[in-house]
Amino acid sequence: MQDDNLETGLIGGRETRAVEIVHYDPRWPEIFRAHAAVIAKAVGAVAQQIEHIGSTSVPGLGAKPIVDMLLVVPDSADESAYLPQLIDAGYELRVREPELNEHRMLRTPGRDMHLHVYSVGSPEIERYFTFRDRLRTSPADRERYETTKRMLALREWGDMNDYAEAKTEVIQSILAND
Repeated sequence: MQDDNLETGLIGGRETRAVEIVHYDPRWPEIFRAHAAVIAKAVGAVAQQIEHIGSTSVPGLGAKPIVDMLLVVPDSADESAYLPQLIDAGYELRVREPELNEHRMLRTPGRDMHLHVYSVGSPEIERYFTFRDRLRTSPADRERYETTKRMLALREWGDMNDYAEAKTEVIQSILAND
């Protein structure tokens, strides 16, 4: 169902943005719940699951002040089922990755929330949950991950994606339970 004429990758191109890690904010779960309500209303029954993921979903973990969310839909390649509704609700498409499990990412204009969209059954869904839950239950992994993020945030990054890539090794290590 994917239209081959649609722009893929980073919609709008690379953006330079400073990476800032802040102390855990107890308002992050509230921000998640507010967005989850808007998203659920916008897409209705298409939403199979809406979850709080990423560092802001881990109590006590310092993070970028960007709430990461997961929306699971029957078929993320079928953008007509959810994308126009999310755009009407105020979100903007930032990433379209047909080659990576049909991943889509939308964000708020204020860039303080990222919504990752995947199809039911995508292996990325379980990966997000495994990583989140590991950080929630392992103080050592949580500390190691935060230390890595704070160290990396001291560097200048041409793009937020470069920063994200630099965390890959520690993420894989935590997922492997090393």
